[in-house]
This record gives sequence, structure tokens and C-alpha cells, in this order.
Amino acid sequence: MAHIIVVGNEKGGSGKSTTSMHLATALVRMGHSVGALDLDLRQKSFGRYIENRKAYAEKHDLTLACPDYQDLPEIDSTALEPGENIYDHRLSAAVATLEPTCDFILIDCPGSHTRLSQVAHSLADTLVSPLNDSFVDFDLLARVDPETNKILGPSVYSEMVWNARQLRAQAGLPPIDWIVVRNRLAAQNMHNKIKMGQAMEDLSKRIGFRTANGFGERVIFRELFPKGLTLLDLRDIGVKGQMNISNVAARQELRELVKVLKLPGVEVDF
Repeated sequence: MAHIIVVGNEKGGSGKSTTSMHLATALVRMGHSVGALDLDLRQKSFGRYIENRKAYAEKHDLTLACPDYQDLPEIDSTALEPGENIYDHRLSAAVATLEPTCDFILIDCPGSHTRLSQVAHSLADTLVSPLNDSFVDFDLLARVDPETNKILGPSVYSEMVWNARQLRAQAGLPPIDWIVVRNRLAAQNMHNKIKMGQAMEDLSKRIGFRTANGFGERVIFRELFPKGLTLLDLRDIGVKGQMNISNVAARQELRELVKVLKLPGVEVDF
């Protein structure tokens, strides 16, 4: 069966779609077959990223490694079983379509709590939760005492992941490997970065996730989206002047992130 990677949290602007695109493309470039689903049915940033990629490749007569993106199928409500949720059915149908031909299925979730996101989390073999390195985003995971910086208890997103874990356990499925990815890390060991690091370490022991460093704040990510490109494509397409020190560092960040995920059968070779 395909290994399902879910990229999710409940806050927009944390880098979920950028992370999804770079992970999916990296896996395809390494020779794996990857299916892709975007559960943000309104904005579809991940889906748009892939559309932009296909359009750019066609326009410039290029062959670019690309995941197999699928929209959720439309379902006739008369085909539902009594009490069956239509969104559950649409997601199950999409996964069933991709699973026979894919090593991995990567699902990008919206930055809000939805039925689709909730169900997707229960399907996750690997859950990747990007968040900006600030206590604004950390509040999704846990409540913190503002004076002592001690963790008071889990917050809304952690509780949702806990529920997904319970559903998987009841179904006899392996536990979710949950990785919280710290995006937009400051270059220096600033006070906030140190406090965030300590809070993440404490919380990871309490609710069971691993941590990874993600992507820094770089202009290149905003520039790549309209063309559907990733950091791994720059040399291949002959983009001049793009492989500066910052972009080389970003490529290294992606390499380290893929290593930390420890996905089955993946040997990082880029």
C-alpha cells in the first residue's frame, strides 16, 4: 500500500504548500511514484503550484519531475451509504484511485479545521506539521504560561491529532509518525528561538512528536510559485544567477528535512 504523508496544521501561512511541493517533487526526482491531493477546496495552493509547473514545462518544452495530482472526485449523493459523509467518500475514492500506482500519497491540508482535514489525519502514516517559529503558531499545539513559559496543556490541533491516533489504533493501523517542522528559523540564537526550542522539546516528550528544522524565510520561494518550480529544478533548467549562497542553503534545508522524515525506501541523493 502507498505510504500516506499528510502535511497539516490549522494555521495559514506556515509553509504547508511550499513544504508539500518540495517534498513531493524531491520524492519523484528520486524515482518514487507520488500521488498528490489538495484538501483546501477553495484556495488549492498546492494544486495551483502543480498546475503552474505543468504549464511552465509545456511552454518551455521541458521535462520536469511532477507528482500525479488529482482533484477530489465529485460524488452523486445517491451513491452514499446511509449516514455516510460525502467528504469522507470523496477522499476515500481519491486515495483508492492513487494507491495502486503510487509509492507515496502526499495530502496537503487547509489551514483550518475541516472534516476533510480531520479524516486525512487519521489516514497519515507520516504527519508533517510546519509552523512558523513563533509562539503565535505554537499556540496551536499547546497553551503556555506567559510568565514561566511552562506548558499548561495541549491545544486544539494537538487534540485533533490525538483523536486521529485513537482512530488508527482502533482500526489496528500503525501509529502516526508525527514531525513538527520549524519554518522561518532565525539565523542567530535569538531569545525567542531559544525559548521556542525549549518549549518544543518539552512538548514533544509529552505528546509524542519529533522535531525538524524546515525552511528559512527566503524570497526565492515566492518567486518559484508562479512557475511551479522548486529549489531542485534551478540548475536543471539553467536559471542563471539563482544558485547563490541563500539558495544553496535552502537546498540543504530540504535535504535535511527529507532525511529526518525517515520515509520507507527513501535514500536521499540530491
